Formats: sequence, C-alpha cells, structure tokens
Amino acid sequence: MFTNVCSDGIIILGDGMDIETKLKILTDAAKYDVSCSSSNSNRKNKGGLGNTSMGGICHSWSEDGRCISLLKILFTNKCIYNCEYCINKVENEIPRAEFTAGEIADLTVNFYRRNYIEGLFLSSGVIKSPDYTMERLIEVAEILRNEKRFYGYIHMKAIPGSSETLTRKLGMLIDRMSINIELPTQKSLIMLAPQKSYEKIFTPMTDISNAIVENREDRNKFKKAPMFVPAGQTTQMIVGASREDDLTVINRAQFLYDNFLMKRVYYSNYVPVIKSKYTEGIEKPPKIREHRIYQADFLMRFYGFKAPQILNAANPNFDLRIDPKANWAIDNIGRFPIEINRASYDDLLKIPGFGPEYAKRIINARAYCALKYDDLKPLKISVKRAKNFITVGGVYRGINYTNKKSLKDYMSLSDPHGYEQLSFLGDG
Repeated sequence: MFTNVCSDGIIILGDGMDIETKLKILTDAAKYDVSCSSSNSNRKNKGGLGNTSMGGICHSWSEDGRCISLLKILFTNKCIYNCEYCINKVENEIPRAEFTAGEIADLTVNFYRRNYIEGLFLSSGVIKSPDYTMERLIEVAEILRNEKRFYGYIHMKAIPGSSETLTRKLGMLIDRMSINIELPTQKSLIMLAPQKSYEKIFTPMTDISNAIVENREDRNKFKKAPMFVPAGQTTQMIVGASREDDLTVINRAQFLYDNFLMKRVYYSNYVPVIKSKYTEGIEKPPKIREHRIYQADFLMRFYGFKAPQILNAANPNFDLRIDPKANWAIDNIGRFPIEINRASYDDLLKIPGFGPEYAKRIINARAYCALKYDDLKPLKISVKRAKNFITVGGVYRGINYTNKKSLKDYMSLSDPHGYEQLSFLGDG
C-alpha cells in the first residue's frame, strides 16, 4: 500500500480509493449493527491516549444529555457469505471497500484527538476465512494498544468459526466483544444464512464466557493480571426476517443469558434492504414490536422474569398496545390486587408501574408504619399505572373492570402511543 496526496489535500491510497470514500462506505455499511452501548469498563490510562470509566462509553445519549460516541465502522464490507438479509452479501452489487489495520488505528486516534469520539466499535465482513478476518481485527487492536498507546474503549465483533486462540487473543486487547446470534432459530439460520451455524456461533460465545470466568479468578489472585473483555460480551438478533413469533425471540434471549454470561442481547428489526425469495412479502416489523421485545428483555434481566412467564404457547405474541409487564399482570390477574404493606420485594416488582426504586421506598417506609394512599405522594410514588393491581391498607382505587380484555383496553388508553418505559427510577 502506498499513498499520494492530491492538490486538494485528499489522501489517495494505492488501491485508488481515498480515506474519505472508504469511511463513507464503511460507516454506512455499519449502520445496521445496533449492538454497542454503555461499556462499564474501567481500563486505566498507562501514560498514553484515552481512557474509559465506569460511567461507560456508548453510541447513545447519557442520562445527563451527553452524546457519547464511538467511531462505528466495518473493517470491510467485502464478504464471502451470502446471507439473505444482509446488504453486504457476496452477490449484492454495491460499492466495496477495505481498510488496512493502520488506517483504522490512525482514524481512531485522529478522531479521538479532535474530540469527535471516545472509542471504537469495529465489525467486519468475512474476508477469505474467519481466522484471516480475526487476524486483521487483532492487528487493529494491537496497533492501537501497543503502538498508539490508546487506552480508550474498544468494542469488536468476533468472527464465528475462528479459532479459540484468536478469540482469546483479541479478548485480551479490547473492552467488549460480541458475536451475533443473527436469527432466533437454527431453522431460520439454515434458510437465510446457510454458511453459518449455531455451532460456529455458540463455540466462540462459550470460549468468551469461559475466559471471562477464568480471568475473574486470575484477577482475584493477582491484581495485576491482564483484563479479558472487562465490559463483557453482547450479541444481536434480527427480528422479523423469518416470521418467528415473539415467544421464540425471547426464549432464545433467555437461553443466551442463561448459558453465556451475556451482558446484553440487542434486537434489530429486519430491514428489507435486498430482494430475496426467502423474505419475499415480509415487511419491516413495526418499531413498537422491537420496543416491546426490549421491554421484555428488561424484565428478564432486572425484574426476575423468565421468558415462559412473559409469553406462552397460547399467547406467543405481545399485545402491542400495552407493555409486557402490564400484559403479564392482566393475564395473571388472579394474583392481584397485591397489598403493598405485606408484599415481598419480588412481588412489588411484579406490579405494573413499580420498579426497584419504588419497591425499596415502600419497604423502607412501611418499617415505621402501615402505609395509606396519602402516604405515597410524599414518597414520590405514582400509582397511575399500579392502581388497578394494588391495595393500600386494604383500599382499592382501581377501575371496576369486567374481564381481562376490558382491563387491557383501559391500560392501552393510558399509553396511547405505546411507549410506556420501564425504568430503574420507579415506573417499571
């Protein structure tokens, strides 16, 4: 690779493509990958560039309104695979580009110095082979860490089918690693991504989770032991490309959480960017469906729910009008109303509108006296959504509903846009 500088200052590479063009192609190609967020990494600066903190670096908005940004790009959008849902499939005629490891390292450092970014999110199409592609990603990480002395946040996508040795080598250099599960079932993977398999995906996921456990043990014994993906591993699942129901999606997510120390599962609505006989007639799922799946995921991660509790074979899809927690409560209305003066912490979390913060306030306050409705306002506890599911000192102030459907209809009116959020601050 050689470089020349034109009269207008644009850098021209030996392959005839300038950095700006590569950047445009490979940032656009990366936009369909949603699996980057708060890092929870605490890699220390050792006299070089950058740092990460427990507050996290993410491609999102922080609670105080700051935009925390990553340079989110592909190493290349060239790919030997022919996945039916992917814009970068080998048969698709699109502009192709490929960085060198040095170019990505230079871009990361230069963007960081200009305060454009706080870290790097790097994925790639598969070039030549999984091992060859992983070696290119490792090369980027080694240049950044060892030559550029960059200690900022790095999240990379591991390549299914690559060796355990390469997976572990990459994990010692970066903060977070992810491997896309791609689709909710083996059947859909065989149909839409026949060159991939769950075996090739689950093997590196297992390698990563095993290495995380081993690294924790090492660091308990030796405080200066090097870190292995301190921000954990994540994955991404495409929703709606294979006509699966919501129960199938959250069951797969439950499996991932139970078996791979998964930090988080991300969900991405299928986008029909290319024509395929296998996805013909499938439209992009409504955004609210993805939102409801994320809410259900939140219940599994933080509220003690299991997927089979949230949905079941008789009701395999969400009622998109109401959030999954309210839907579950109404389907199990025999458990309600709950008297909040006697309810356990876990039972309080099951009440629509109550989250961990409200549950803690109730338990702390009732240690001094039995609570009445008038006591909730000073505690800053809203019962707007909870009133149909609770009694306070034996008093019920919810509506007089006749059946489950009428209660669901009523609850949907309190959330006309369908976006009631789950939150740690109370509204759960």
